[in-house]
Amino acid sequence: MRHPIRTLAPVTAALAAGLLLAGCADVEPLPEVTQGARPTAAPATETPTAATKAPAAAAAALAVGGPGTACALPVSFGVAEKWTPKAIEDPENPEFAALTRQGPATVRCEVDAKPAGHVGFLRVWTAGKGSAKAVLEGFVKAEQNTSKVTYKESGSGAGPVTEVTYTVYNKLMEESKEERAFAVSTPKGTVIVHLGGLDTAEHRAMIPAYELARSTLKTL
Repeated sequence: MRHPIRTLAPVTAALAAGLLLAGCADVEPLPEVTQGARPTAAPATETPTAATKAPAAAAAALAVGGPGTACALPVSFGVAEKWTPKAIEDPENPEFAALTRQGPATVRCEVDAKPAGHVGFLRVWTAGKGSAKAVLEGFVKAEQNTSKVTYKESGSGAGPVTEVTYTVYNKLMEESKEERAFAVSTPKGTVIVHLGGLDTAEHRAMIPAYELARSTLKTL
């Protein structure tokens, strides 16, 4: 049985140095990444100006979540060009709970940005039925060293969604970085789509892929 350690390893200084964990001990080189644009746009929660607008919207290259796609999910959404989706193997295995669970949610799918020139992932998590905001709050509270947590309500093709932006202090890199996520309730449970990144610049450069996922979200 293959283990999900590689696909779920946090993006840290070790990743930036070109290493990913595989299995429990093997190490292999990180695929070459051609660095994409790293804008310094203000977070989406701030009022944009002509000089601080977020990157332009991304176009969907394929969809994930539906029949025949890389990940079986309660929702589907568009994936930006060159981003690569992959299902998490054996996410319910308690041996890997520290990697596959965060608060009430279990990770099911990750969409890798490295082929598009960025260091980060869109990760899709699922939880039981309930309020999208309550589940998202539990998800964020389970993250360590968070601050500047801001929630807002918005819409999508799957109905109302709750979004959150926040910062996480990375002790290894000795700096804080931005993260964001949105949650939606479906008949099959709550779905969270989370965007992290190596640092704030990488995170902001990947926001168009996150917005694409939210704007094309559909319940299955």
